[in-house]
Amino acid sequence: MTTTPDHRSAADTADEQWLTPKDICTHLQIPERTFYQWRVKHVGPRAYRIVRHLRISRSEFNSWLSSRMED
Repeated sequence: MTTTPDHRSAADTADEQWLTPKDICTHLQIPERTFYQWRVKHVGPRAYRIVRHLRISRSEFNSWLSSRMED
């Protein structure tokens, strides 16, 4: 969930679809406050700071969500 550098190529990220924290919260039906609490605890989806805005790649969000699936 930290904003550590990613070593994907520019071609990989150019086609990436980016989500906002609000998009994530709407999808999960959670308050935005929960998303930001997850960031503090490093348990939410990995986010990138692009200029002044947080963005989450759709593919990483989907991976994060799948990793939390219960059996």
